[in-house]
Parts: sequence; structure tokens; C-alpha cells
Amino acid sequence: MVMTNEKAQAPAVTTPGTQAPGTTYTQVVLNAIRRFPDRELFIDPHRTWTYRETAEALSQWITLLRERGLRHGDGVGVLSPNRAEVWLAQTAPAFAGGRYTALHPLGSLDDHVYSCDEAELKFLFVDPAYAERGAQLLARCPVLEQIFYLGSTDEATGEELAPALAGIDPAPLDAGPHTPDDIAWLLYTGGTTGVPKAAMLTERGLAQMTFSVSVGWDLPAERRYLAVAPISHAAGMLVVPTMMAGGTVILQAGFNPGEWLRAVAEQKITLSLLVPTMIYAVLDHPDLEFAELSSLETVMYGASPMSPTRLVEAIDRIGPVFAQLYGQTECAGTATAMWRSQHDVTDLVRLTACGMALPGNRVEVLDDEHQPVAPGVAGEICVQGPTVMTGYWKQPELTAETIIDGWLHTGDMATVDDDGFITIVDRKKDMIVSGGFNVFPREIEDVLTSDPSVSAAAVIGIPDDKWGEAVTALVVARPGATIDPAALIALVKERKGPVYAPKTVEIVDALPLTAVGKADKKVLRARYWSASQRGVN
Repeated sequence: MVMTNEKAQAPAVTTPGTQAPGTTYTQVVLNAIRRFPDRELFIDPHRTWTYRETAEALSQWITLLRERGLRHGDGVGVLSPNRAEVWLAQTAPAFAGGRYTALHPLGSLDDHVYSCDEAELKFLFVDPAYAERGAQLLARCPVLEQIFYLGSTDEATGEELAPALAGIDPAPLDAGPHTPDDIAWLLYTGGTTGVPKAAMLTERGLAQMTFSVSVGWDLPAERRYLAVAPISHAAGMLVVPTMMAGGTVILQAGFNPGEWLRAVAEQKITLSLLVPTMIYAVLDHPDLEFAELSSLETVMYGASPMSPTRLVEAIDRIGPVFAQLYGQTECAGTATAMWRSQHDVTDLVRLTACGMALPGNRVEVLDDEHQPVAPGVAGEICVQGPTVMTGYWKQPELTAETIIDGWLHTGDMATVDDDGFITIVDRKKDMIVSGGFNVFPREIEDVLTSDPSVSAAAVIGIPDDKWGEAVTALVVARPGATIDPAALIALVKERKGPVYAPKTVEIVDALPLTAVGKADKKVLRARYWSASQRGVN
């Protein structure tokens, strides 16, 4: 790995002690963790943690990082399924002056090696289930100095965390050396391109993220948050807002619809966050009919568009508990939200919307000349505000293409209605050009999933000599259902017209998913396009 000059391409880190106006994320965490010392904060598969115990552990982690030589701006990573220590690994680096990077548990070895090297991770915290991967990373990443295992393991490389912490006495917490403009999180995005890129998120931005989520998402007053998606990534956005209300975070190591239903009943869950594919799995699970879900007040959903037909089904069978979030890693996940009361089951058009701008950010739909579009006209969602990243780590050219005149260009195409609700029509890169017409796959997918035989659908364009790109649908059947491809094609033709009608409907057992639960259209397109063609890279 070449170390010289590369770090200089990223914006300079503020010198410790330099005064900068604004609030830091560590100050927000410090305030939240002190307020309810005797309440339960985390319930994970291993133990229960009170707020006081978590604060003491956080203090020990900070001391450990400093004693092992963490310098201002150094990188610290974590590779683990959900457990309380993931939040400590996410939070302690900023208090010690460093920055945090997540390695997704579903990532490949090559992806993890790339992230460790490019993000210059000095320390990595690893769950014992990934001990072999930890050893591989330590061998292949020269910059990585130490692996700490979050439990006992037979792996000879690295060091078990418990003995390393045993001799460290908890000390009073302070907000640490970071200023609002310091980089606290360096997160790799789950984008649709093949170019790995890490968004630089500041202390100021993460503080605003916490405030925006707390007041801009439709959260219950009493928060018992069931986290099944990785808190090392987007699901972690709800941890500190839960703490601010004195709530409890119940952690599951992964998502299983039956286990999710049981946990809601047993733990009196009031809040959870699911991606649409998880909601579909809950709806298709036989235990839903008998589940006790009366405590559930809010299910936040996002990461990809949800079928309005299946959303109506979810509201009917689970209750009016669904609230939508929309955002990107590049703006700390905060752009828009649509509250429970705004979900009108009699208006399928409204149910396709992603809501209105969250407080703290400015959100506009702009045309190619960077001007606001008229109602009903498609443009690109752009975001401006403190949560927007300072740029992509070590990628100034890509940063310049993405942040223009202070606006983050999301790559998501959308319309705005007369009431101000934003509706995503599709990713720019996913738009199909067939016979000279622009076709947005999301509109077709919504029609396909309105058929009672279809559980999920993904639509792509494939090479075609006549049409340029032929609209192709890949669909998954609901349990026990039989799909009629000709009927689906006719349904789309009736609802959207012949241009939108798929030329082919392929029935598949499952759709490949990205790490955040979206249909992986890059994988789907790779079957039909060469590596140099559209939509593969």
C-alpha cells in the first residue's frame, strides 16, 4: 500500500483544541448516557447492560485506545453482528480522537481488505464468529496494527478484549478532543457502482443526524428499540435517539422473521427498523397470524422503495405503525421522512412517496441546470445541510462530481407533488432507455407486486437489437402461489402502457440483495451485460 501523500487528498483534520462553533456528536452521547444510569440500555445475545455499565465500558475502551497509541485522526474498525460492543467500537474512537469505519458482516474478504487499507484502520474489533477473517485481515493489511476479539477464540493472532480491559479502571467521561469539524465516521456506501467510496461524516453532522432523527422520524415516546439490521450501519442511527429518551435497545444478531415476531411480543417492543424485504418476509411468515404485536408503535422502513400494495397489506395485518425514512450514507441517512399519519391506505400514489424534508437539512428536486423542477416533473434529489459529508475519502474527483455548489447530488430521480411530498421514481443509473423512451423500473415493480401471486420484483434493462434495452422483470412468488408471466405482462401494459410492459418475466426463487437489503441490480444485470457495458460497473 502506498502511504505517501494520499491522506493529504482528504480535507485536513482540525487540530485538537482549535475552537469551532457547534455541537459535537460526543457531547450528545455524553449527555444521553449520563441521564438514566440505572435503566437498561442494551439487551444483547450475551448480556444486559445498564447505562452506567455502558458508560464505564466506554471509558475503558477510550483508555485502551489511547494507551495503545491511537493518535488524532487514526482509524478504528469493527466487524461483528449486533452486540453492545459494536456501539462501543463505533463510539469510543471519536472520544479518543480517532474515527470509526464499519466492515459489513456480509462483505467479502477483498472488500474488507480494501476498506482496512484505504481507510488506514489501525485497530479492528472482531466478533469471534469472524476470527478467521480477522486473522486474514491482519496478515494482508500492513496498516492494521492490532485485532481485538470481542470474546474467547482459538485464533492465535490478535488479542482478546476482556483481558486487555481488565486492568483499566473506569474514569469520568468527557467529550474528548474532537471539534465539530473533525471526521468522526468514515463509512463505505452501499452504492450501485463498483467503485468503493467512503463518506466522511463530521462530528457536527452526526450531532445533527441525532437531532433530525429524534424530532423528524415518527418515534414513540417510550422507546424499546428492536435492532435486527446491523447497528454498525444504518440501524445504529436509532441508538442515541433511544438513549435520549431513556429507552432500551434490544439486539438480535441477524434478522429472522419468526424471531422478530417473538421478540416484539416478549420484549414489549415499541420501535423497530426494517428494510422492505424484511417486512415482506414477516408478512409471508405463518406466525404472523398468531403474533402479539400490541406494544408495537413504529416500524421505520427504508433503504429501498416499498411496494405500495404490500405496504397496504402490512398496515392492514400489523397496524398503522409504518413510517418511512429516506437518506444516504453521504448525508448521514437524513433527507426525508413520511410519518404514520401520512400513510393513507386509500391513496396508493401517496404511499409511493418518501415524505418531506427532515428538520436540519434542505432538500430539493433539481433539474440538469440545478433549478427546482415543477410539480410532477422528474429531477434529482439534492440535499444541503450539516449532515452532508465533507466528501469521499481520498477521491476528490468523485467528490467534485457529487457535491456541486454545496448540494449533495443523490443520483435518485424523483418528483414533487403540490403538497410538497417527494416521490422517488428510480436511481439515475437504473433508468431503462427502451425504444427511445425513458422507463423507470420502480413504477413497473409497484405494478408487479400488486398481483397477489408476487412477493417481490426487480426490473432491469437487458441488451436488445431492436429496443436498445428490453424491459425484463424478475419476480419471486409468494408461498404457495403460482405466477402467470403473461398475466403480469398484460397487467403492466394495462396500468402503464406498452412501453413499460416487460418483454420477459422470469420467475426466480429469490432476488440477490445488497448488504442493506436492496435488490442488487448490478448482479442481475451482470448476467446480460459485459463488464464494459451499462449498469455492470
